Amino acid sequence: MGATNDDTGKDGGYGRIASVEQLGRVIRLKRKEIGLRQEVAAGMTGVGTKFLSQLENGKETAELGKALQVLKKLGLELYVFPRSADPLKEH
Repeated sequence: MGATNDDTGKDGGYGRIASVEQLGRVIRLKRKEIGLRQEVAAGMTGVGTKFLSQLENGKETAELGKALQVLKKLGLELYVFPRSADPLKEH
């Protein structure tokens, strides 16, 4: 499951995030890759199990600060750049 220029939802892997649902899928994917139950991952990342569940399910109103905290603790990075400078775009 490599990075693609397409939505992450197509292959379930990492790559461009265009929706909160895709962000949630990437978080769930990483959590499962490292073999953590949701309860353990929530404790490890400093959020509640309910929050992590909602985040993984694409809740639109999930608190950004907590979402960034989860990403960091799971070893994921979030980058923002202009579309014209998309490093994943095929040349």
